[in-house]
Amino acid sequence: MFTGIVEELGTIEAVEPLDDGSRLTVRGPVVTEDAKHGDSIAVNGVCLTVVTVGDGQFTVDVVAETLRRSSLKGIAAGDRVNLERAMALGDRLGGHIVQGHVDGTAVLRGTDADGLTRFELPKRLSHYLVEKGSITVDGVSLTVVEAGESTFSVALIPTTKELTTLGHRAPGDEVNIEVDVLAKHLERLAAAQLDHRARGAQARSGDNGGVREAQ
Repeated sequence: MFTGIVEELGTIEAVEPLDDGSRLTVRGPVVTEDAKHGDSIAVNGVCLTVVTVGDGQFTVDVVAETLRRSSLKGIAAGDRVNLERAMALGDRLGGHIVQGHVDGTAVLRGTDADGLTRFELPKRLSHYLVEKGSITVDGVSLTVVEAGESTFSVALIPTTKELTTLGHRAPGDEVNIEVDVLAKHLERLAAAQLDHRARGAQARSGDNGGVREAQ
């Protein structure tokens, strides 16, 4: 579990192809201070498991499914990445609840006249976004300013631009998106409830019909 508060900008040192994915070597002196094998570190918002750690860098294996769903499929040596260690129990929740399970990618469209940064995302994800709700972009916890049918906008403060990859992105760049997990759970619960009610109504309609036929 993460909070979406980036701890440092790391650097991809190497990308090694594997049979079912790739292995990344990432430099991050801050996040490796207490890291050990098996720990979780979010890399551009993707929760990954530390394989080896030492000398201010760590390695992680990225499976094919993660590469397919995230922007890590295009990562290369020299790229900067947002890094965050998993939240410790009792820590302040400075951002919002972030799982590190990327739902898909969005494309940066640019900054509008009001200074808002706008992204285009798949329509299948747009209904999870609401004005003033939470969204995770490349592992950064942000507040949605405007939520459209296939776009959304956020306001990036100078500190966020300086300390994360979002200050170095250009229009057309792909970013990782994680929507609010609470919204996904509510959708699933509501769908189940509506389905249950629909089946109940259908059953009652059938019973009534049977009575009318008997009469």
